[in-house]
Amino acid sequence: MPIRKILTAGTLALALPVCAHKACAHEGTGHHGGRLVEAGPYHIELVTKDRRVEVTIYDAKEKAVSPAGFKGTAILVVGGKPARVVLVPSAAGLAGEAEVALGANPKGVVQITGPDGAAASGKFN
Repeated sequence: MPIRKILTAGTLALALPVCAHKACAHEGTGHHGGRLVEAGPYHIELVTKDRRVEVTIYDAKEKAVSPAGFKGTAILVVGGKPARVVLVPSAAGLAGEAEVALGANPKGVVQITGPDGAAASGKFN
């Protein structure tokens, strides 16, 4: 019995860092002060400033990924209506301009397509 308890405790202890990381990835803050969520094999950070949308793409270890070959779309809710923003590679990630001011933390989805054609999306609440 004591061995079984030790093994169970050890298994739980090993699982905790993974759970903590997942929770952080879902509701975390990125390197640029934006919201960070999981999007398939990536993590994406969303920063909005007035009409500007900036998305930084990270790998699973939260290291920035080159935006070369990526494209995307942000569909953000503003005043109860969707604002669609086309995202193209920029110096630090993907960027685009909305037709209306977005506010600091709009809800919505960011969809990205990688150079290999694989698509992923992250939801921002």
